[in-house]
Amino acid sequence: MRQVSEKLQPWLEGFNLQVAVLIENGFKPTATNAREGLANLTKDLVTDIPAIAWVQDDVVINDECNVPVRIYHPASEQALPVLVYYHGGGHMAGSITVYDPICRKLAIATQHVVVAVDYRLAPEWPYPAGVNDAYAVVKGIWTTLDSCQIRYQQELVIAGDSGGGALVAAVSEQAQFDDMVNIAKQVMIYPSLDYTMHSGSMEQNATGYLLQKGKVAWYFDNYLQNNEDRQRVSPLYGRFTPALPETLLFTAEFCPLRDDGVSYCKKVEATGVQVEHVHFPDMIHAFMNMEDLVKKECAQVYQIIARFLRT
Repeated sequence: MRQVSEKLQPWLEGFNLQVAVLIENGFKPTATNAREGLANLTKDLVTDIPAIAWVQDDVVINDECNVPVRIYHPASEQALPVLVYYHGGGHMAGSITVYDPICRKLAIATQHVVVAVDYRLAPEWPYPAGVNDAYAVVKGIWTTLDSCQIRYQQELVIAGDSGGGALVAAVSEQAQFDDMVNIAKQVMIYPSLDYTMHSGSMEQNATGYLLQKGKVAWYFDNYLQNNEDRQRVSPLYGRFTPALPETLLFTAEFCPLRDDGVSYCKKVEATGVQVEHVHFPDMIHAFMNMEDLVKKECAQVYQIIARFLRT
């Protein structure tokens, strides 16, 4: 029998009651309240913010748009490999500020130089602006790191959650055919990979578990503003070859995007590329932004990523 973790149930009940009241009072979603919602959720429930040896904001220079990044070096006296992180937020919300505590923990756990990317967001910047920014960073990050005069190894991993997971998949797909970009491994946490929304989990988990089907549709409508073929632009229906990087992918049972991740793993596996799929049977979408409620599960994610990158 499926059951949400007891650690999340009281919070979810309160959240669902708040949503019902807001809707009754005529609430309308906007980019502003979407951004405030994710920022407040993370600020309230990720309160352990570790110190780190070296943090600096910079930009990756690109012809289309210079991309702001925040660089975390957990051991500045050592040359460490590099992990580029794309935050979640449905292509509309999230920022390097919101995800600062998560990126700090990721840098410390993995002993990687973490580069958090402040890619452009919809609706102001619809598809493909965010994808273009994401790819510009993997192409230009070495020049930026050199300008910072920090120690690093030229070994690249990319990671992201939710909408950031979509960027991971899009970047890896493009890099298959680009000899100038070499991605060793990719990590996705409950990624959004199918803009058609045709999955069993989208219906099974449509309401009641924080991320709701209607909100997903609203995110996608704001992101895909130019009559794109939603199947064609979905990472799940992209090109899969043996040139894809080794993959670690996390899913949550009570997440509308669960089946996106499951299907993606099967497609990567079919190419012969090594895939590790980790499923949390009692978690919801965005649980990494709710760490104070589910400390054990969040710690497991960081530990599994660290092990995956070491092997």
